[in-house]
Amino acid sequence: MVTHVPAEASGDERGALLSFVEAQRGAIRRSLIGLTEEQAASRPSASELSLSGLLKHVAETELNWLRMAQQRPNEKVRTQETWADSFRLVGDETVPQMLEFWAKVAAETEEFIHSVESMNDTFPLPEAPWFPKDGNCSMRWLLVHLVEETARHAGHADIIRESLDGRTAFELVAEAGGYSNQS
Repeated sequence: MVTHVPAEASGDERGALLSFVEAQRGAIRRSLIGLTEEQAASRPSASELSLSGLLKHVAETELNWLRMAQQRPNEKVRTQETWADSFRLVGDETVPQMLEFWAKVAAETEEFIHSVESMNDTFPLPEAPWFPKDGNCSMRWLLVHLVEETARHAGHADIIRESLDGRTAFELVAEAGGYSNQS
């Protein structure tokens, strides 16, 4: 990891897990620094993944898990026919719009996690072949899963960005922090 995740206050499990989720969100956001919409949408390998597509996917994925935990309908629910659109910007969608959307989802996730009584509180998983029958997840599991999901795609983003212009995560962290690589 190229950034340091600050330690939580003693015993603040929620704060620690939310800090790790945010660190991974930051890695994906930084991968887009200085790119045009065209560069962000480009696919520099045989993979279908692009940086703007990853951004949209992680934002919608976080929203989906948040809505499951809240036991509310997901306003961005995908079908088999629209699944591929969760990995690419369509219509008039832009990177700044996706960043703003994700920021709102992130703030709502954090507010929700702080509002639950216990990290042991659970929510039911929907019926799906990939979920256990009558499965439940705790709020703790939700946050660990968001770390896992977002970090996995942050690694993809690092590779895609470096393939586009040679910029590494270390350089992007320095730029985002206001540090120059020049002496």
